[in-house]
Amino acid sequence: MTRVADESDDKPVTPLTAPREGVPPVLASATDFAEVAARLAVGTGPIAVDTERASGFRYSQRAYLIQLRRTGSGSFLLDPIPEPEALAPVIEVMNGPQWILHAADQDLPCLRELGFVCADVFDTELAGRLLNVPKVNLASMVAEYLGLGLAKGHGAADWSRRPLPDDWLNYAALDVEVLVELRDAVSAALREAGRQDWAAQEFDHVLARPSPAPKPDRWRRTSSIHTLKSSRQVAIVRELWTAREEIAERRDIAPGRILPDSAIIAAATAAPVTDAELTKLPVFGGPRQRRQSQNWLQAIRRGRELADADLPSRRTPQTGPPPFNRWEPKHPVAAARAQRVRPVVKEIAETIGLPTENLLNPAVVRDLCWQGLADEQNAADRLSELGARPWQVELTADAIDAALDRPADEEPAAGPVS
Repeated sequence: MTRVADESDDKPVTPLTAPREGVPPVLASATDFAEVAARLAVGTGPIAVDTERASGFRYSQRAYLIQLRRTGSGSFLLDPIPEPEALAPVIEVMNGPQWILHAADQDLPCLRELGFVCADVFDTELAGRLLNVPKVNLASMVAEYLGLGLAKGHGAADWSRRPLPDDWLNYAALDVEVLVELRDAVSAALREAGRQDWAAQEFDHVLARPSPAPKPDRWRRTSSIHTLKSSRQVAIVRELWTAREEIAERRDIAPGRILPDSAIIAAATAAPVTDAELTKLPVFGGPRQRRQSQNWLQAIRRGRELADADLPSRRTPQTGPPPFNRWEPKHPVAAARAQRVRPVVKEIAETIGLPTENLLNPAVVRDLCWQGLADEQNAADRLSELGARPWQVELTADAIDAALDRPADEEPAAGPVS
């Protein structure tokens, strides 16, 4: 879990530098996991859960460390790498109690990959957003609600490293040290604000939401690809990106550590033919790249020899509605809807003290305005179709219906939709 230090001086903060019971040992065997399961089973209440991955170092998003804490059970640090199948007893005992996570959508995928099943979740970060907390990182929320200070740590470190350094393990254990207490404090704040039902619906949505489908043409996200002058160069980028991706996945190394985007752009621009030409380019002259030079040259050759009819467009193909500021010439009716609906949603959000994007997902507002309502359909039905939760529909549907029904002479003056 990545966290940053709280920068607020408004409240006194007591530094929290070590777990109250000390840093637990790293457990990695079937015997260890069976004991963890037995101790968790006799604990009470929810289970604080966190994971550490190796983003930026590894291709996969697997969990390299799992942190758990439960009242009456204590804290545990689990290494799932040596014997992942031995986690079965822990998985079984954790299927039922509520899990407390901070930014659940970051941790749930890698836990599900290991076979963990979460029946009930409380997401302290998401709760913070519903409470309009200015900063929802873990350190800021712990400072805000518990008066404790978590220092900057090692969230962006290479957690695939073994053995893990002692200060990293201290950091990892602290991530779950006070999650139960934070959950209790935030839950009380939600009840006081009358937003506990909102939170319950959001937590259910997090659990039910399927993993997002892979985005098409991910190679188009290569940094600086927009600087290229021809479709031929773009084709070379695609081939180099694909070759890099295959190596990265096979070796489980982050693609940028195989070959940086800047080197891909340089090679696409120069389109070298020989090994000597390639190794004169920045990065490609290093010893690791020299060993892969034939792979890179073959990828460049595929792009260079591609038939003109098969060249990719220099522009990223449009999927879904364009940005709002391009609607007026493309779809003026939708632009008019957006001019009516978006200010209404913003006003509601400001009135109840909530970020607009948490009141309604921007994609929901965009799709509703672009497509409009079907015959005999109201905003409540359309919002539900687009994935809005009942509390969001209740707060916004009537106002959106009224905005869409506004007579033309009451519409705001035409102008660009920002």
